[in-house]
Amino acid sequence: MSAHVLARRYRPRRFDELVGQDHVVQALGNALRTGRLHHAYLFTGTRGVGKTTISRILAKSLNCMGADGQGGVTDQPCGVCAACRDIDAGRFVDYIELDAASNRGVDEISQLLDQAVYKPVVGRTKVYMIDEVHMLSTHAFNAMLKTLEEPPEYLKFVLATTDPQKVPVTVLSRCLQFNLRPMPPALVQQHLGAVLAAERIDAEAGALRLLSRAARGSMRDALSLTDQAIAFGAGQLREAEVLRMLGSTPRAHVLALLDAVSAASGPALVAQVQALQAEGHSALGAVDELARWLQLMALAQAAPEALDPADPDTADALSRSAQWPADELQLAYSLCLHGRAELALAPDEFAGLTMLVLRLLAFRPQGEAAPPPARQAPLRASPGVAQAHVAVPAAASPVAAPAVAAAREIPRVEPVAPIAPVRPVQAPAPRPQPVPAPAPTPAPSPSVPQAALAAVDVADDEVPPWLDLPPEEAEGPDLAADVELALETAALPEARGQEAPADEAPQAREALRSTPASAATLQPTAQGEAWAALLPQLGATALARTLALQAQCLVLEAGEAQWRVTLQVASEALRAGPAVAKLQAVLEQHAGKPVQLQVQAGAVTDSPALRDAAAAQARQAAAEAELEQSPELAALRRHFDTTRIAAGSIQPV
Repeated sequence: MSAHVLARRYRPRRFDELVGQDHVVQALGNALRTGRLHHAYLFTGTRGVGKTTISRILAKSLNCMGADGQGGVTDQPCGVCAACRDIDAGRFVDYIELDAASNRGVDEISQLLDQAVYKPVVGRTKVYMIDEVHMLSTHAFNAMLKTLEEPPEYLKFVLATTDPQKVPVTVLSRCLQFNLRPMPPALVQQHLGAVLAAERIDAEAGALRLLSRAARGSMRDALSLTDQAIAFGAGQLREAEVLRMLGSTPRAHVLALLDAVSAASGPALVAQVQALQAEGHSALGAVDELARWLQLMALAQAAPEALDPADPDTADALSRSAQWPADELQLAYSLCLHGRAELALAPDEFAGLTMLVLRLLAFRPQGEAAPPPARQAPLRASPGVAQAHVAVPAAASPVAAPAVAAAREIPRVEPVAPIAPVRPVQAPAPRPQPVPAPAPTPAPSPSVPQAALAAVDVADDEVPPWLDLPPEEAEGPDLAADVELALETAALPEARGQEAPADEAPQAREALRSTPASAATLQPTAQGEAWAALLPQLGATALARTLALQAQCLVLEAGEAQWRVTLQVASEALRAGPAVAKLQAVLEQHAGKPVQLQVQAGAVTDSPALRDAAAAQARQAAAEAELEQSPELAALRRHFDTTRIAAGSIQPV
């Protein structure tokens, strides 16, 4: 019964019967006619495209004796002589096919090459055909290199592989390489129609179209699927039956999904996904069909002449392509391709399909988005100057927008006359007040600090240039120097003719510390101190050490029979995985007896990590205090009023 399989009954036996490999037929035909034959050929390509078939036709062309027994090498083997019939039947002794997938060792190749010294028994040329040659071992490849490079004149090598990247370059350089191409669906459909016509089997064009797409370029797969469809349809090929057999998504469902996305209807999308699940269709097949339709619609927009007029999908693609902008169509196609790989990561494939179609909907334009709420941007100033907060609306009114835009541009502010160094004055200067929101038409004010504050809008994470850069590096040196001097004038109590409060200087210095003076949230306990003292003796590493460092010890009892340890961690992740088991093993090794370890979740106020952080904080504070009291810093502040400590520059030794 296996002889009636379509893939074997309709295997091409001549070069002119081959389908879809015209470039190989032309090259081999010219070589056979002119007698310029190479000693080794390498055929590459996916499964079912004709590698073994071409090898057999080539062997028949080299050994054909003609119908009258007087023929020679030809590109048109007769098919009736003894050599042609035996090669088709697989019993020609001078044509040897070796499956490298199961004979990949050096011993099998050596045994084959040992027979190369003997001339053909019944034929004109001995042909060695090695299929899936990339499966050979490295020693097997090395064993055949010399014979492959200089074989006897009566020996030809034909190598076939689906993965040429795994074939050594030394082998590739000794062969003529032909890449057999996957066959387009239109050509597969045409060949299937001819085969079914010869078999006298009724077939609908839609059924053949589905089979040719499902074959994915392999003629053998197409013929095998056709055999299955004939059995499924009781001798007939109907589109509905083939659709059910392949498990493909019906076009009506795919078009409904596209229409729901185009109409921005979330309920319709979810309903269509639920209908696909209820009917037992594949989520992966639905994504493939969506991608195929999006590709057709993109072709309909860019090159409608490239579509097949006989395909019933062409009319629907043309009509729906007008509803999608080209950029959104490309984005939807990309989302489908990436979402196809994400289906395996979803807890349920239809949940992944639902999220994919909702993602397509989310990237469709839904109108203008609502403006975000206004935020408060604190304006940083020098120590002693009150901090002002200016409201920055995301979408300002037409009147206020020009004012804000003008306030952002510092170079447009009129230059302020330089202010001489501060000297003791007769009358105290007024203290600066919080700056109100910028007016629609700002004008330069005689009060330098207020004008500078109103003209600058600083984001939360930005520092004004006169506080972050030296005067010579700031943009606009004259204006920046004037503004800095004005701010410092307002900040210094001497400029106001007043004595500085006793606690104002330490507060100003505190703002310029390199690190914050906040202490770690540590609440020491007796168990925590014992646990911190025990940890260096354990020698824990990796996960066990991480758990021990981050945990707070609640119970630490070293009994005679066993130890009992209860720890508390703030993160559930520390309790998961092998960390607890590893820490228990380390404790048992140290104690020399069983350890009952329990790890629970909760707030941590005393852990070795917190103790280390508190100790580091104390060392940092001591280093800063020592520098603050140093005579060198005091001398600098006496000579330079703007002396400050760069953030992060103090490191304890």
